[in-house]
Amino acid sequence: MGIAKAVKSTPAKKTAAKAPVKKTKATKADIGLIGIAVMGENLVLNMESKGFKVAVFNRTVDKVDNFVNGRGKGKNIVGCHTIAELIDNLAKPRKIMLMVKAGKPVDDFIEQLIPFLDKGDIVIDGGNSHFPDTIRRAKYLESKNLLYIGTGVSGGEEGALLGPSIMPGGSPKAWPAVKPIFQAISAKVDDGSPCAEWVGSDGAGHYVKMVHNGIEYGDMQMICEAYTLMKNMLGMSAKEMQKVFSEWNKAELDSYLIDITANILKEIDPETKKPLVDVILDTAGQKGTGKWTSTSALDLGAPAPTIAEAVFARCASAIKEERVAASKILKGP
Repeated sequence: MGIAKAVKSTPAKKTAAKAPVKKTKATKADIGLIGIAVMGENLVLNMESKGFKVAVFNRTVDKVDNFVNGRGKGKNIVGCHTIAELIDNLAKPRKIMLMVKAGKPVDDFIEQLIPFLDKGDIVIDGGNSHFPDTIRRAKYLESKNLLYIGTGVSGGEEGALLGPSIMPGGSPKAWPAVKPIFQAISAKVDDGSPCAEWVGSDGAGHYVKMVHNGIEYGDMQMICEAYTLMKNMLGMSAKEMQKVFSEWNKAELDSYLIDITANILKEIDPETKKPLVDVILDTAGQKGTGKWTSTSALDLGAPAPTIAEAVFARCASAIKEERVAASKILKGP
C-alpha cells in the first residue's frame, strides 16, 4: 500500500472570549486514544492533521504531558490524566482506541473503561491482538450494550503518521461512527480510495492483519535466503547486492521490503567501516503473528509452508548460542 502524506488542517483563528462558554458536544474530542508510545503518538498526530480533535491518556501520565507539550504542542489535542477525564472529554458515541501491548493490558484497560461508558460507546483495539481474544472481547462488550472493534494497523511508525492500511472488524454497528476517521487517516491508492474498509464481524479485522503479517514473514525470509545465496554461493559484496536489490525494486518486485533491503545494504558501520549488515547480530525475534498464521493454517488444513518455514527460520536464528556450539561440530554455511 502507498503511504499518503498527511496534510495539516488550517487552524481556526483565535478570538478573545467575551463570556464563559458552556461546554457542548462540539467542543469535545472526536476520539480518544490510550497508549502514547511512538505508534500511538503518530496516529494522534495523523488524526489531528485531518481535522479531528483527539483526547489522549497514558498509564504513565508524564508521557501525556511530554507529548502535549512536545510533538503535540499547539495542536487540537487534549491531554488527560485519568480515565474519567478522558471519557468526559469525548463526544458521544464515545470512541476510545487502545494502542497498548496485546494480551492482558487490553483486557485490563477494557475493565477500567466499562464503568464510565454508556450504551453504544465504542472501544477499539489497534494492537496485534490474537483474533480469538478479539472474538471474546467483542461478545463481552456487546453483552454490556457496548460496541467493539479489533483493527489491524499496518505501516509501522511512519505509516501511522502519514497513512496506514487499516483493517477493522468487530461490532458492525460501530463502523459508521469510526469510518470517517479511519478513512481520513489511512493511506490512499492511486485513485484516491482509502486503505480502510470494514472487514467483517468478531475477530475478522485482526485475523486479516495476522495473515498479512504472516505473508510478510514469508517475504522477509525469501529476501534473507536470496541474500544468503548471493553472499555465500556467489561471493557478492554488500555493494554488489545493493545494486541488484535496487534493480529489482524498479520492476515487478517493487515493494517496501525490497526498498529497505536495498537501503540497508549501502549503510556503513561508522566504527568498523564495514557494511552494516556484516556487523548486525544474526538473530531475529517475533511477536507471534507468523506463528498464529501457521497454526490457523494447520487447523484449517490450508497449506502455508512458506510462512511456517519462515517462522521456524526465526526460531533457529533466535538460538544463537546453540548455533555457535553446533558450528564447532557440524560443517556447513
